[in-house]
Formats: sequence, structure tokens, C-alpha cells
Amino acid sequence: MKIGIMGGTFDPIHIGHLLLGEFAFEQFELDEIWFLPNGNPPHKDTDEMDTSLVHRVSMVKAAIKGAPHFKVSLHEAKEGVHYTYKTMLEFHELYPGNEFYFILGADSLFSIEHWKFFKEIFPTCTILAAMRDDKDVGDMQKQIAYLKEKYAADIELLRAPLLEISSTTIRERAAKGLTVHYMVPDAVAAYIKEHHLYKEG
Repeated sequence: MKIGIMGGTFDPIHIGHLLLGEFAFEQFELDEIWFLPNGNPPHKDTDEMDTSLVHRVSMVKAAIKGAPHFKVSLHEAKEGVHYTYKTMLEFHELYPGNEFYFILGADSLFSIEHWKFFKEIFPTCTILAAMRDDKDVGDMQKQIAYLKEKYAADIELLRAPLLEISSTTIRERAAKGLTVHYMVPDAVAAYIKEHHLYKEG
């Protein structure tokens, strides 16, 4: 099977995440997209995490309900720091018959050389790099060519809609009691309201 991997804190998951997964699914004819909530991402201070892992996983499950090609993986939903290279190596051992496609944004493509043991990621998957908009395509193609030549990386350009939605903005709006409808699926908006997530104090 051809599996797309979307990692993140998903605090909360929003429409931009889902559209990115959907466009990757269609463009590269994938079989499934696995959403991978990170319990303790290396680039974020755990004390700064606004929402417990249980809530974040529950929101991902609510968001993808009814989309059979979307799955949630709890592989990184545990204590300890999780690195992409290690997760992808473990996926190869656990699911040797699958082909993996790791989905990331433009910013990550340009910073990937700063990731821990990033060279070990490239043999495990095809990188699907989502460009921000058509203006960035030249820079993206140069970076892809550079990584391919230097590290023999397999990288493809993922064309997906640009949505200026961030989890930070959603948390800030929810904290002020403002609506987050249309930014997150209805089920996620209802979950945030029911559990009083992101409320100040």
C-alpha cells in the first residue's frame, strides 16, 4: 500500500491539514493518509503545549470520521521525544510491504537539514513538499534539486491550496470565545466547545 504520513501536534487539527492530506492522496494516488499526532515533539517545549495529548488525538479522530482513507496512528502518541527519522525507520520494520510518502510544508523543506539524523529519512520514504503558492515554485524546485543531488533524496512537489489558517490563531480565537467554525471541521469545533479547550485561566 502507498501510505501518506502527516505528522504534527494537531493542537488543534484544522481544515488546512485535511486539505493537504486530501490533495496528496489524490495527486499521488495513495491508498491511505496516516495522521500522526506527536506526543512530545522535539521542536516544542512540552510546557507550552496547550492541550493534552488525549484531546488532540480525539480531535483528529473526530476530524477524519467518515473519511475511510484517513487514519490516525498513535505511534508517536506516547512519552518521550519522537524524531521523524526514527519513526520512519520503525514504520519500515513494522510495515515492510508499504511505500511511505512523508508530507511536509515548504518551511520544513528548507529547514530539513537541521533535523536530527535527517539523512536517515530519505531512504525510507518519498518526500511530498507542499508549496505555499505559485510564486515559490522556483525556489522550491531549486531546493528539491539541491537535496536530490546532495542526498539522493526522492522529493516531489505537492500542489495544494494555500490556506492562511494556523492552530495558533484557532487557539487564540477559542480563548477569546470567538467562533472557529469554517477553520476546523464542525466535529472539532463542537469538541473544543464541549471540553472548554483553550480557555484562558
